[in-house]
Amino acid sequence: MPSVLIADDGSEIRKLVRKVIETIPGYSVCGEAVDGLDAVKKARALAPDLLILDLAMPKMNGLDAARVIRTTGSRVPIILFTLHADILSASQVSAAGIDAIVPKTGDVEGLLHEVERLLSPGWHN
Repeated sequence: MPSVLIADDGSEIRKLVRKVIETIPGYSVCGEAVDGLDAVKKARALAPDLLILDLAMPKMNGLDAARVIRTTGSRVPIILFTLHADILSASQVSAAGIDAIVPKTGDVEGLLHEVERLLSPGWHN
């Protein structure tokens, strides 16, 4: 069963994302992180199949957290779920090892699509 780690400093966003993930049959949320450092720690401890990171988090932002996770050799797919998608360049996203960006515009369909795409059997990062 694919597991997802959600990292966002907003409890309401974490609840919403959890609800979205749990609508996909067979998928589960293995944990939640409240900031970037917590996300790095939990990604190591829980070994999720997918990581959803917010960009603007305290202690360490989502880009930096993704970079740290990648330095451990982890190939876990990473989605950046953010209100600030428009300020990021493709080179920043690529350098951080992020596989997809989904804007927080209330479009849960976009998030669902990326989760299912990145966890599909034929996808390789």
